[in-house]
Amino acid sequence: MFLAICLPGPVLLTVALTLDPPLPPAEFWGMLAGDVLITIVGVGFGVLGLRLVTRSRRDARRLATAGVAATAEILTVAHHLGGEDPGLELHLRISGPGFAPFGADTIRPDDPALVPGAILTAVVDPADRLFRIT
Repeated sequence: MFLAICLPGPVLLTVALTLDPPLPPAEFWGMLAGDVLITIVGVGFGVLGLRLVTRSRRDARRLATAGVAATAEILTVAHHLGGEDPGLELHLRISGPGFAPFGADTIRPDDPALVPGAILTAVVDPADRLFRIT
């Protein structure tokens, strides 16, 4: 998927350089500048997306191997309007065996069961407080 994001710029750049008959100079330089810009933006988004997915997979593996069962009590609930999918911003107190309780915030899809005082199950890596609500 990330390769598909990176490819249009180099493909258009190759087409611009190998057109027969060649474009007039003004059109050639305009096309070349646009293709370079598309290449930079596409590769930037592709690399960013790949890093986010890689980090997410790494965190999931770490929680699967070093995670301990925990509980997350919802302290406060607020509407979260940022991004494309509005939801709820939860302030949690996460506690469990092997680590001191700590506070954390997370964004969850809108659900009527998410109210202050509700208890959710979680998995926590005590070494760095990485958590996942299950």
